[in-house]
Amino acid sequence: MNIPNILTSVRIFMIPILVAVYYLPWEGRYYTCAFIFAVAAITDWLDGFLARKLNQMTPFGAFFDPVADKLMVSVALVMLVASYSNPLLTLASAVIVGREIVISALREWMAEMGKRASVAVSYIGKLKTTMQMLAIFILLGTQPGTLWAHVGETVLVVAALLTLWSMYIYLKAAWPELMSKQSGEN
Repeated sequence: MNIPNILTSVRIFMIPILVAVYYLPWEGRYYTCAFIFAVAAITDWLDGFLARKLNQMTPFGAFFDPVADKLMVSVALVMLVASYSNPLLTLASAVIVGREIVISALREWMAEMGKRASVAVSYIGKLKTTMQMLAIFILLGTQPGTLWAHVGETVLVVAALLTLWSMYIYLKAAWPELMSKQSGEN
């Protein structure tokens, strides 16, 4: 274990804490959940930065880091969908989670084909992630129905649109391999 992998592991262990705090009957839960999520988002950036800076990239970290990120985001979105009862927020959340499943499968398949670089993270993907993290931070930190909740919902919809755009970019890059007769199963 190295520092980046420890940070990734901490992010996984923060998930049940986030869920427990979110459902506590306590007014401070919103700010606390936003803080927990912010720390998780910072560790997501920090573990990658440190892995590259300290030359501590490992197969475990390469696998576990995106899993930790997707778990934290998915759990937060599920909690928010349950609390907000807003069809637009639900649709945006479904788009975000659905895209993660599609792109994860696509990256795995492209890696098997030896073409993982074709679906490397793009600028739009990074922007999508930033907007998504910001939206979740805002939504976790406010009560449903407030002005800030509406701001968070709007940011989440923008993140969902960027999600669709980034998925299009990835699928377009992989399309020749997906349509190739030599790629495997049809």
